[in-house]
Amino acid sequence: MQLEENGFDTPAPPSAGLVRDFVNSYEPQEDAESLGTATALRDWFATRGLVPAEARMTADDVAAAHRIREGLRAVLLGHAGHADDADPAARSGLDAELARLPLRASFDADGDLRLTTAGSDFERGIAGVLDAIRASTAAGEWERLKVCARDTCRWAFYDASRNHARRWCSMAGCGNYIKMRRRAGERARA
Repeated sequence: MQLEENGFDTPAPPSAGLVRDFVNSYEPQEDAESLGTATALRDWFATRGLVPAEARMTADDVAAAHRIREGLRAVLLGHAGHADDADPAARSGLDAELARLPLRASFDADGDLRLTTAGSDFERGIAGVLDAIRASTAAGEWERLKVCARDTCRWAFYDASRNHARRWCSMAGCGNYIKMRRRAGERARA
């Protein structure tokens, strides 16, 4: 998914962007998985400065990352006003994975609260994603992270609209598709 030329898909602030990018590491519409291996997961975290380049990840870490990611997708679906469409198993999987994490809350030199862990490389990477959620919440950005209302898309996006009412990742793509489908249904009923 690329930014639209009309600027409708405004880039997200850094913390919200990190969470958005984590959720978008799987592209449901194309069934494209970016975090399919331990190496890919490590590289994703390392590229974002969450773990060192030599960090070690396992197949179990990959499976846990997928459960966390899909649980976050379900949460973001709720932000878009579609909580009833969210998979309850995805939310349960997220909660189960979060319960296993040895997270610590501490304050940094500036006096800001941070989530950290002394756990495994995977746990440090996920703690960085969770800390980005904490930072997004503190900045009033968390509720602006949503997933597309089109059931075949579910791409995460940052809603920078004034009224926070965006429903689709792209008006030109998914928005037009949904509107055209709605009009076709109205014509068929008429």
